[in-house]
Amino acid sequence: MRTVGVEEELLLVDRESGEPRALSSAVLARAARDTGEHPDAEKQDHDYREPEDETFERELQSQQLEFATQPRTSMESLADEIGRWRAEAARHAGDVGGAVAALATSPLPVSPSINTGSRYQWMEEQFGLTTQEQLTCGCHVHVSVESDEEGVAVIDRIRPWLPVLVALSANSPFWQGNDSLYSSYRSRVWGRWPMAGPTELFGSAARYEEQVRHMVDTGVLRDRGMIYFDARLSHRYPTVEIRVADVCLESSSTVLIAALARGLVETAAREWRADRPPLAHGIGLLRLAAWRAARSGLDDTLLHPATMLPTPSAEVLRALVDHVQDSLEETGDLELVRETVADLLKNGNGARIQRDMLHRTGSLRDVVTECVRRTQR
Repeated sequence: MRTVGVEEELLLVDRESGEPRALSSAVLARAARDTGEHPDAEKQDHDYREPEDETFERELQSQQLEFATQPRTSMESLADEIGRWRAEAARHAGDVGGAVAALATSPLPVSPSINTGSRYQWMEEQFGLTTQEQLTCGCHVHVSVESDEEGVAVIDRIRPWLPVLVALSANSPFWQGNDSLYSSYRSRVWGRWPMAGPTELFGSAARYEEQVRHMVDTGVLRDRGMIYFDARLSHRYPTVEIRVADVCLESSSTVLIAALARGLVETAAREWRADRPPLAHGIGLLRLAAWRAARSGLDDTLLHPATMLPTPSAEVLRALVDHVQDSLEETGDLELVRETVADLLKNGNGARIQRDMLHRTGSLRDVVTECVRRTQR
């Protein structure tokens, strides 16, 4: 059974005001004191960590904290670990007067502050305002693959399905105190990076590596760790990393994204072994599908991955579950996926929950307070 690992980025906020606070260094110091680990000087795109690696890491902005799970085969054990690290992050933040919220963007206005370190300084100098404004929190899912060839075949075949994960995870309706009118505005901000987004069909691992090498050779990127494809090969471990999701408000949604990601990878690998070609949608259509998912979330139409025509979101979600059904049955995840998808359609993803809370309370501060509570639920 393929292993799955999750990285979640959390927003650090003031316990009283709900405003983002630059607490990452203090939180990492508290975590290191408890575990004997050494807080990292700067993130080096570690992506999929070994057991001896630190659980918590700093991110680009000092109002963020990231944690990573170990590779898991069981969704139950993955859920337990996500819950444990969310609770630990909350405890460490509470020790320094803060709190953690699984919010992909801050509902309240914020002036982000970039963490120290040569990598982050290079990014600020290279990309300017794009770097300065990049206070967004995502969820990355790593799924094991047997080889780079299998991994690239998977990347080619999952491309049209990734916007559906954006819609499911959408948890960033607000930006600088205003309603963005998007469900996942984080994905729009993330898309400002010139190396981010959907990919062309590669066809082989050699073609993938050639493309990465050419991109790094331009000098626009510092190294291959800055390849921000929607799905990429890990450069340290035998995984495909799916990078499109918002950090989910509730951990049950994170587990859903992980289960679907593994189902997509396994289904794509089987298609490759059966010599079934990938859907040949161009990057232009994939960008439109991603935009539609970011705008609509689960509250309007999405572009159907097979036809790229507007389709009710519930129908697109059924198509996704049907597409990966055989893989989900074999891993024992089908019932979990069906129940969680039904719950999201009924009660809403993070974006809908945040908007409903604002409608009820009239206060973005109250929205943050409630999201802090839900982060550990």
